[in-house]
Amino acid sequence: MNAGFMYAVLAYLVWGLLPLYWNLFHSASAWEILAHRVVWSFAFVALLCIIGRRWKEALAALADRKKLAVIGAGSLLISTNWVLFIWAVNNGHVIDTSLGYYINPLINVALGIAFLKERPGIGQWLAIGIALIGVVVMAAQLGSVPWISLALAASFGLYGLTKKAFSLDPMIALIGETAVVLPLALLYLLFIHSTGTATAGSLPAPRLLALLLAGVATATPLFWFAQAAKRLSLSTVGFIQYIGPTLTLLLGIVFFKESFTGAHMISFSLIWLALIIYTWTSLRKGKRALPAANTAIGERA
Repeated sequence: MNAGFMYAVLAYLVWGLLPLYWNLFHSASAWEILAHRVVWSFAFVALLCIIGRRWKEALAALADRKKLAVIGAGSLLISTNWVLFIWAVNNGHVIDTSLGYYINPLINVALGIAFLKERPGIGQWLAIGIALIGVVVMAAQLGSVPWISLALAASFGLYGLTKKAFSLDPMIALIGETAVVLPLALLYLLFIHSTGTATAGSLPAPRLLALLLAGVATATPLFWFAQAAKRLSLSTVGFIQYIGPTLTLLLGIVFFKESFTGAHMISFSLIWLALIIYTWTSLRKGKRALPAANTAIGERA
């Protein structure tokens, strides 16, 4: 079997199953989990940089003002995406997170039109329109805008847009993005410990160990994705990508026992149709099935 294909499948399997991982710490707040994720992701990637002797490369990226500005913007966006995803998983909105990552590629198309002067074809416009109808149908049926799905898709889409400014190695990007918010994460953890509101310390030993491995859970699939991206076309990665939200959707229904209503069925069906039209149109025109901004998907959750 092609090594790139295996790397991609492994990465998206992990991302699709991450709700199970974050649910282990449901007694902690999303902000506390995020702080631990930032700290341990930085520690793990820093260790890899030391082993791989890549500290100079990382420091050079942070010393470049333009790159630092982009890394800073990316850091805020991915932190927003992470904390929202964790909060949604632990507050009964797993299906909404799945919808968000189904929408994400089409959000990237819209961002490409708005900011990068990209000109999609008729089929791609049709796909965007159908997806928009799907969101409107859900909002009308449920009586509220699916803000979690839209916020996840938008934050990650904008994060991907920042990646267009400078192409950084995933390891260097992750250590830079976690380094930017590391002081805030440490201060927050010190604050909740000093006020006695921290909950991580009360976790059973196996779960506490799992929380300390948040850096591994974050970085490992990212590196697998990077290896896959080197070996596969983006169109192939684009197809494999939907393993993630599909697994998350199934977990939401089967494991988390969330309600999958008629409105969900209509909305998901329209968005699946939009994705089929968009992918088919892109392949037919010989274009990549995913916008370049979507190559950042490895750091999404």
